Amino acid sequence: MPSETAGSAATRRPTIQDVAAAAGVSKGLVSKVFNGGAGPSAATTSRVIAVADRLGYRPNRSATLLAKRRTRLLGVTMLPSNLFHGELADLIQPIAEKHGYDIVLGSMTGYSHERRAIETLIDFRCEALVLVGPTMPAAQLAAIIGNVPAVVVGRKVDLPGADVVRCDDERGVHDVIDHLVALGHRRIAHLDGGSGAIAALRRRAYRAAMTRHRLEPVVLPGGMTEEDGARAVTDLLGHSAGVDVTAVATYNDRCAVGVLDALARRGIDVPGEISVAGFDDSLQARHALIELTTVDQSSAEQARLAIQAVMERLDGTRAERREIVLPPALIVRRTTARVGRRRGE
Repeated sequence: MPSETAGSAATRRPTIQDVAAAAGVSKGLVSKVFNGGAGPSAATTSRVIAVADRLGYRPNRSATLLAKRRTRLLGVTMLPSNLFHGELADLIQPIAEKHGYDIVLGSMTGYSHERRAIETLIDFRCEALVLVGPTMPAAQLAAIIGNVPAVVVGRKVDLPGADVVRCDDERGVHDVIDHLVALGHRRIAHLDGGSGAIAALRRRAYRAAMTRHRLEPVVLPGGMTEEDGARAVTDLLGHSAGVDVTAVATYNDRCAVGVLDALARRGIDVPGEISVAGFDDSLQARHALIELTTVDQSSAEQARLAIQAVMERLDGTRAERREIVLPPALIVRRTTARVGRRRGE
C-alpha cells in the first residue's frame, strides 16, 4: 500500500527542478527555455519542452512576469448593464489574448465607481487601459491615468496621451433623422441619454439634424435603460408636445426597447402609429421579436483598433496621439415605416 508521503508526492504539481532532473539539465537552463533566454540549443529546448509536457509542468507565469516587471494585463472599464459595453468586452478579450495579454474588467456603476474602477485597474498593475465610454471630464481622467497608456473607446474626448477609437455619433444621429424624414415624419422626438458626454453629443446632433430639416426639436428627458424609455413614453403621451409625435429616436437600444414595451402595453402600434429607432445595434436590436431600426457602430472594428492602438503604445512603435473615427451604418428593420402605414401594409 503506497505511503501517504508517496501519494502526496505523486499528486503534487511538478516543479522546474523536476523538469531539470528528468531532462538531465540544470534548473537555470530550464528557466531560460521557458523565458526565451539565450543559450539552449534547439535540440535541448525541444527535449526540455517534451519532458515538461510529459510531467504536466506549467511555468509560474506570475513569478516570471513579476521578475520582468511585466504583468501582461490590460484593464478594461465597462458598465455591466450596458449591453454594448458587454459586447465590446467580449470582442476585446480574444484579440488581447492573441497578443499574449489577459483582461481585467473594471466594473462601473456610476460616476464615483468609474474613478474607483480605473484606480483599481492601475493598482492591479495593468500595463494599459481600455476605457469604454467613460463619462468623467477629460481633465479628471488625465489626472487618474497619469502615464499609463490608454485608449478611449466610443467617446469623443481630447485626452492628452490617450488614443481614441469611436464611431461618428453625429453622423449616426443625422442618418437616423434623415431616414425618418424620408419616411414622411415631421414630428420626431429624441429620448436623450442623461447628463453624460456621449448623451450630450447625440442630443446636439439631433437638434442640428432637426434644424437642418427645418423641424422643431422635441427632447424628452431620459437615461440609458429600458425603464428610462418606458418612463419617457408616459411623459410623451401626457404632454401636449407629444400628441402629434410620429417617431422617436432614442439615445440607445435599451431605451428603445423600453419605448417599444410601453407602447405595446398601451396598444399603440409600432411602426403603424409611431416609429422607433435606437442606437448601438446591440443583441437586443437584432432579436427576431424586436427587429429594431438602429445604428451599427462597428463594434468588432472598434475592439480590434483599440487593442492595436494599445499594442503600438506598449511596443513603442508609436508615441503620438491618434483618434480613429469609424463611419456608422444605419440598419433599417421593422420598427420604422412611412407615416400612417398600418401593420401588414
